[in-house]
Amino acid sequence: MGLIPDEIIAQVIERSDIVEVVSSYVPLKKAGRSFRGLSPFNNEKTPSFFVSPDKQIFHCFSSGEGGNVITFIMKMEHLDFPEAVRFLADRAGIIIPEDAKQTNPAKSSVAQQIFAVNELAAQSFHRQLLADKTEDAKIAREYLKQRNISLDTVKKFQLGYARNQWECLKNLLTKENIALTLIEKAGLIVARESKEGYYDRFRNRIIFPIFDVRNRCVAFGARTLENQEKPTAKYLNSPETPCYTKGQHLYGLNWAKQNIVQEDCVIIVEGYIDCLMPHQVGVCNVVASLGTALTVDQIRLIRRYTRNIVLLFDTDKAGEAAMFRSLDILIEEEMNVKIVSLSEGEDPDSFIRQFGVEAFRQRINDAQSLFDYKLVKLRQRYDAKQVEGKAKIADEMLSTIIKFKNAIVRSGYISQLAKLLSISEQALATELNKLTLNFQEKKENIITAPSNIQQQAQGIEFCLLKLLLHYPKFHKIVKNEIELTDIEDANIKTVLQTMIGGEGLIEPFNPSIFIDQFDNQNARQLMTKALADPMDDMTNAAKMLDDCVERLKSKRIKKYRQELREKMTEAELEGNLQELDNLKELFNQSIKG
Repeated sequence: MGLIPDEIIAQVIERSDIVEVVSSYVPLKKAGRSFRGLSPFNNEKTPSFFVSPDKQIFHCFSSGEGGNVITFIMKMEHLDFPEAVRFLADRAGIIIPEDAKQTNPAKSSVAQQIFAVNELAAQSFHRQLLADKTEDAKIAREYLKQRNISLDTVKKFQLGYARNQWECLKNLLTKENIALTLIEKAGLIVARESKEGYYDRFRNRIIFPIFDVRNRCVAFGARTLENQEKPTAKYLNSPETPCYTKGQHLYGLNWAKQNIVQEDCVIIVEGYIDCLMPHQVGVCNVVASLGTALTVDQIRLIRRYTRNIVLLFDTDKAGEAAMFRSLDILIEEEMNVKIVSLSEGEDPDSFIRQFGVEAFRQRINDAQSLFDYKLVKLRQRYDAKQVEGKAKIADEMLSTIIKFKNAIVRSGYISQLAKLLSISEQALATELNKLTLNFQEKKENIITAPSNIQQQAQGIEFCLLKLLLHYPKFHKIVKNEIELTDIEDANIKTVLQTMIGGEGLIEPFNPSIFIDQFDNQNARQLMTKALADPMDDMTNAAKMLDDCVERLKSKRIKKYRQELREKMTEAELEGNLQELDNLKELFNQSIKG
């Protein structure tokens, strides 16, 4: 935070309406003067996520998370504080002065440096694809042409070409005074085993830059142009780096996210070109999984934009296995899932080229339910006419059905499964109960005690904090009547120290900016919890304040008297009669008031 002026941070907060920002991630509904929605941090069916347009803060009652618009972006986009400020500044059209930026790459984080190196590499690969005169580059362009990938698509997705040379990119980046160690950390070069030096990781390949949702290049995928009879991997991807973790990104999401929100649905495919081709023909809510089975991180990334997913994986054994592994996770994350099945050997790219975009859209519309898809595949694998086959199908279907949290949905699927397999519902229910017991035991093993924040968010001290945040003018009364030593909770004391100590509050009081003064996450969560709780009108609040003050003062006196009793006992044991008389006098005075 130190390099961005405080006035710029305040401007960013004031110009970034929290309801508008949060709404781009979480559907919100008006609830009185506030807005509510399902928590983006927890799985839930009853909305416990609160956003206050008046106070410009959010609070999640189920997880305890809370803060202002900057805190929200930090959590949703996995950014540090300066990155979140710049993210919102860009969104609001606020220019951060150049002297507030880290213009020296050596002083920026390793991840930031890798972003910059990746951007240079992506630009170089792109130029080489578009303008390189070598025969290899011509072959690369011809390959894309044969795949019907247009020039507009090449430019939109910033496709590139890595020359068929061992040190081309390495030499280009070192000419830009970029250290070899940094280029290696970015995964763009590999250390030689037999001798000193490095060579380019990507050579003679079509390059697919992978961007995060902020349009930063985090990694690369690359398809070989060499004869597949040679022992060369068809696809080669960047290794994990400080800015790229496999399973946390989705190819094409930076271009697809707005369309996903508009369509309230995302289509997930496997390959790069399977993602490019639908975009090229106007189906732009498509992303690729960058691997096989979907991960929890990828699913939660998708959930920022929609809960409706259409899976369109390859029909080979690997694609089917990936689909099966993804289904249960998707159910546990409470996503609504449908599956599209193409004929064997087909993929989205080939299907669109052969049948056209309207046929592709129709296949999406005709997608199977998760239940139907899995049952069809299991019946192809096992003989449903045999008892053993029925048992295997039922076992695998029940392991999926149990993941549904809605009892009515589970009951409906049990009924369907019983009819389709000619098995009694009672028998299936018995097997499901066995699975349920095992499932519950696993869940009980990971149940944790209530958080400290939940325990702190109660009692007289929290009530005082809540009153002061809702009615800042009370701080003068509290300053005159309460001592900070009266407050036992360290987090609440930290906040009150700023509110009633020193120069007090800055007028006019802005809760969103005030919260931003605190690095202590527990303190911030307590404040957003207090601000999110409804508060009575001014008259009742004043009575509550009087009660809080009196109870804290009473507690102070009781504590003082206890200390005197302990000292009197010590003085009596030591035979210090003079000290004992003095302490008795103080004790009597405390009783008289």
